[in-house]
Amino acid sequence: MILEKFRLDGKVALVTGSSRGLGQGAAVALAEAGADVALLDRTVPTETVALVEATGRRVHTVQRDLATATPAELDAAVAEVVEALGSVDVLVNNAGTIRRAPAAEHPTEDWDTVLTVNLDAVFHLSQAAGRRMLERGSGRIINVASMLSFQGGILVPGYAASKHAVAGLTKALANEWAGRGVNVNAVAPGYIATDNTAPIRADEARERTILERIPAGRWGMPADLQGTFVFLASDASAYVHGAIVPVDGGWLVR
Repeated sequence: MILEKFRLDGKVALVTGSSRGLGQGAAVALAEAGADVALLDRTVPTETVALVEATGRRVHTVQRDLATATPAELDAAVAEVVEALGSVDVLVNNAGTIRRAPAAEHPTEDWDTVLTVNLDAVFHLSQAAGRRMLERGSGRIINVASMLSFQGGILVPGYAASKHAVAGLTKALANEWAGRGVNVNAVAPGYIATDNTAPIRADEARERTILERIPAGRWGMPADLQGTFVFLASDASAYVHGAIVPVDGGWLVR
């Protein structure tokens, strides 16, 4: 039965940045599909833990700050999840940060922080989880890209550069790992009502301009991406490799 291919029973998913927004939505969706879930955050995401536990699935938390964690510390985080839950079958690289400032005055420290969290950590976690998946001959890595994986944005040079790079990294890993049983893909959210977009939504003129371009006529919600996360984590996407899947209300086709 086709719906059985979307089930994640017996799988373990590691989700970064899961305290709210897209990460919380992904963690809950994967748990509802049957996966046990590990949550990697700077602090314990208490609300998300409770939501996952309410599905009847196991949950484990790992505390790391992706802005400062070394590759060795991220590898140790993956090892901790394997020790606690038995494996890492699905990795969702969701955690990200954004800094807004004109490019000519963009602080170096903002550029460095954004690239460290949005790109370096994605690579090092993918490498750590990917090694184990390759040994096993199966696994799913889902990166969170962006509309700015396709466009340039305004006032966010570091974020745009990092999200273009996430798309490229997704394709590069897929080229190497697809034939070895590991699917690497990305979700590219459109304009979603999260903390990252709060400053834009607070600007009445900017928000109106954005809404006028979205064919769906509304901002997205974290729940709008849950089905895509489950699809890319499941056997239903067995022949999907290196895809950057927009979930954007039609933004890119306007």
